[in-house]
Amino acid sequence: MIPTQSFQFGTVGSPISNPKKPGGSAGAVLHIAALGLGALELGWVQSVRVSEATCAQIRAGVEQTGVSLSVHAPYYINLNAGDEEWPRARQRLMDAAHYGHLAGARDIIFHPGGYQGKPPAEALATAIPRLAGCVEELRAAGNPATLRPEMMGKAGQLGSFREVLEMATAAPGVQPCLDFAHLHARPGDGSMNSYAEWMGLFEAYGRALGEGALKTLSCHLSGIAYTAKGEKHHLTIAESDFRLDELMRALHAAGCAGRILSESPIMEEDALLFQRVWREVSGE
Repeated sequence: MIPTQSFQFGTVGSPISNPKKPGGSAGAVLHIAALGLGALELGWVQSVRVSEATCAQIRAGVEQTGVSLSVHAPYYINLNAGDEEWPRARQRLMDAAHYGHLAGARDIIFHPGGYQGKPPAEALATAIPRLAGCVEELRAAGNPATLRPEMMGKAGQLGSFREVLEMATAAPGVQPCLDFAHLHARPGDGSMNSYAEWMGLFEAYGRALGEGALKTLSCHLSGIAYTAKGEKHHLTIAESDFRLDELMRALHAAGCAGRILSESPIMEEDALLFQRVWREVSGE
């Protein structure tokens, strides 16, 4: 079983070194544990094409190892989609939540979409009741999964820190996915990269959602390339200007816990690095 610590670390998608046998998502759960990591986010980013039998195999691995499981839903979800497109986008999110729950996932991460030419406040006013309706349907079906809109890395995307916080405060069953690389890239000026800035963010998070929410964080982390318009692409931590130690010190000082998933091009290598730095900072 995975050792207990404040944060469990892992990868978004199967580790690069995942063996061919047993392979697949079920094999990835076992491999994550063998690497000494404790979390995996299933990368269902193109579509949800998984059988109930496969979900049962994944869940068995989760129960055997104690790996903390989440799902990244398809990219093609937009809470602000037009009336014609929204039913299809909604179904993608609901499918990810249904099969993710069968596989043993507690959290469903997704990109909330774009502004579609609307003012941000108008886009958010469309997104929130749609998101609340999804949660209501999940609960009616006995599905306890938490929906987690991800904080996005470009200023033109729905998903700023404040917008995602508002979604979470307005819709029960919704919590943020904190993407630290996106938060650093979105301003486009190299900010959101210091201990003081991260502490301010965690204080605002705790005020908005309650101190308990800081104990159940779901986070993405990598290096990132960006321009004045925000995110370009993910990098390894070593290739980037991201100050990993300052983030980890702020997480520890703020009393945070949960899971941190690597989206680095060298996924499990950087995940193990994140875990090592966290243990140095926290003393765990």
